[in-house]
Amino acid sequence: MHLTSILIPIFDLPWWLLPLLIAAVIAKTPWFKGLFGELLVRLWAKFLLDPKEYRAIHNVTLQTPDGTTQIDHVFVSRFGVFVVETKNYSGWIFGNENQAMWTQKLFKTNNKFQNPLRQNFKHIKALESLTCLPLEKFHSVIVFVGGSEFKTKMPQNVAYTGGYISYIKSKTNHILSSFEVDAVYSAISTGRLAPSLATNREHVANVQHRLALGAPRSCPKCGAAMVLRTVKSGDRVGSKFWGCSAFPNCRTTQNVT
Repeated sequence: MHLTSILIPIFDLPWWLLPLLIAAVIAKTPWFKGLFGELLVRLWAKFLLDPKEYRAIHNVTLQTPDGTTQIDHVFVSRFGVFVVETKNYSGWIFGNENQAMWTQKLFKTNNKFQNPLRQNFKHIKALESLTCLPLEKFHSVIVFVGGSEFKTKMPQNVAYTGGYISYIKSKTNHILSSFEVDAVYSAISTGRLAPSLATNREHVANVQHRLALGAPRSCPKCGAAMVLRTVKSGDRVGSKFWGCSAFPNCRTTQNVT
C-alpha cells in the first residue's frame, strides 16, 4: 500500500479532529498515564490536606550509591514524613507486603511488577540518609490509580487515590517538632537534584543500567558491589538474584528482572 493512500484520508478529516487523534494516541502512552496518575494524587492532596500542616515536595530525585532514585511525592508534617509512590494500573491486583513481585491481571494476561512497598522502602532509605531522621519517622504510602481493583487484602498504607488521604490523616500523633519539619523540608528541597528533563533522562539511564543483567551494580544500602547468586533451595531453587558482596554484614538483595 502506497503511503499517500494512508495520508490522504487523514488530511481529508476536519482540521479539529487531528488534535483529538494526536491527544488520543498520547493518552495511551505509559508516560502520560504515569503523569496523569501523579497529577490526580497532587490534586487530592491540594484540596484535602492542609498546606500549613503538610508541606509537599513533588518529583524528588536523589543520588544513591547505585545511581539515583525518584520519589513521586513527599509530605512533611508534624505527624511524620509521608513518602508516596503512585502506581497507574488497570485490572485486578494481587499481592501482599511479603511478596517480592505482585501480579496485575488484565483480561487473560498476567503481568508481574515489583512489590511497590519494597520499591518505596528504597526511597525512604535515601531520605533517611539525606535527612538523618530515623526510619520510624517515615510513613510509606502506595497509591493505585487507573481503575485497578485489589483482589487480595492490602495493608492500610496501600490505597486507591482518595483512600491515601484517609491513611495520612489517620496519623495524629506529633512525632516531629515544627523545627524538625522545617529542617527536613529544607534538606529535601536543597538535597534533591534539580527537576529537569536532564535529571529525568539521567534517572532513566540509571534504571536501564541497573536492569541490565550483565552490568555491574552497587548495593543501594552500603555501596558495596552486588554479585549474581543462585537460589539453592526452596520454591525458587535455580533462579538468579543479586546479593550484596558484603554479606552477612549487609543482607540487601535485588530481583533479576
